[in-house]
Amino acid sequence: MAATGFCFILATVASTSLLASLPVSALVEDLDDSFKENRKDDIWLVDFYAPWCGHCKKLEPVWNEVGIEMRSSGSPIRVGKMDATVHSSIASEFGVRGFPTIKVLKGDMAYNYRGPRTKEDIVEFANRVAGPLIRPLPSQQMFDHVQKRHSVLFVYVGVESTLKEKYIEVASELIVYTYFFSASEDVLPKYVTLNEVPAVLVFKDSTYFVYDEYEDGDLSSWVNKERFEGYLHIDGFTLYELGDTGKLVAVAVIDEKNNSVEHTRLKSIAQDVAKNYRDHFHRDFQFGHMDGNDYINSLLMDELSIPTFVVLNTSNQQYFLPSKQIENTEEMIQFINSILDGTAEAQGGDGILQRIKRVFYDAKSTVVSVFKSSPLLGCFLFGLPLGVISIMCYGICTADTEDGSEEMTRKDVIDQNGSDEGSEEEQEEEKSREITDMSDEDQQEKDFMEKKID
Repeated sequence: MAATGFCFILATVASTSLLASLPVSALVEDLDDSFKENRKDDIWLVDFYAPWCGHCKKLEPVWNEVGIEMRSSGSPIRVGKMDATVHSSIASEFGVRGFPTIKVLKGDMAYNYRGPRTKEDIVEFANRVAGPLIRPLPSQQMFDHVQKRHSVLFVYVGVESTLKEKYIEVASELIVYTYFFSASEDVLPKYVTLNEVPAVLVFKDSTYFVYDEYEDGDLSSWVNKERFEGYLHIDGFTLYELGDTGKLVAVAVIDEKNNSVEHTRLKSIAQDVAKNYRDHFHRDFQFGHMDGNDYINSLLMDELSIPTFVVLNTSNQQYFLPSKQIENTEEMIQFINSILDGTAEAQGGDGILQRIKRVFYDAKSTVVSVFKSSPLLGCFLFGLPLGVISIMCYGICTADTEDGSEEMTRKDVIDQNGSDEGSEEEQEEEKSREITDMSDEDQQEKDFMEKKID
């Protein structure tokens, strides 16, 4: 028995070493135009990239790890990459708008990945989408196993019905985000009570909630809102995803490394409201906390001191801040209710003035970040263009002054010439007068001599 186990370990190590020694091209296929005709025979996980894209270069080693993981796990999913700048027509056909774009291509369906670009998240996404839309749970043991693996799972209970058809339709749309299961009523935990079957349930936060068409509206909208836990650790990516739910995001902005009473208390208050007041707020609010205020400062274009509590409206970029520091659960509830009844003052927004402010804020942030990271590079990037512009402005101003002086000089020359010409004309007139005067004297002398002769 021991020998068998030892042989298994050796075989595993050998296979892993073999995969590691294989060239990347053997694990991640470089796709060309022929991919369009042959792709439907398999399930593909494809990275559409551009050679000049910095994010694509950063993803490349992760993508190689994804290829190794898929091959070593025996997954039927084939991993490939395509230069979208060379094969632009195929990329356009699959709706590639930016780089890198990650898609799972399964038959006629193309599923776009928008999660974190880590090996674990990409592999989990690919396996989820590549599998069946609705996964059956045949026993209580399987149900318990799945519930331990997933913090949020949706379950359809019942036989064929119009609700199940709608459930399948929603699953085909939202499989990129979460798992969908089906089970019979006797497979569910004993604490679950259903008033009617068929039904759709979501299991999360150590409890369950039943979909009610009259109260919750459209099934797709309900699933989209309930696919998150009631309380989250929120970062930039999670906040972007929460924007699709239509909920306001209530965030306790704290420093997780700071164990002071103020930081831990605010986080505990937010968790308490999210859990114990779910029936009051879960349709309109998503609760969580954010570590540090750097991201929230850039989002709000303001300097928030921490700890603080802020409610974000991701649909129009408005936000709400309490007038004073929240000290207990009652104060947080009162603040949230003031948002619901419209008495709380909204700040920010997506108006023209805010957009102009955003342009200047982003420009300022870019300049400051460049100078902080590399002062010499900042001086070169911003000092050189300013120097060139200054020289050009000086040259233009100097050229105008010299032209003006030259024009004045020419005018002065013309005036002087004009004055000289006037003097010559006067001299000519004087000469002519002299000649005339002399002629008159000669004539008088001539007349005198004639009279004397006579």
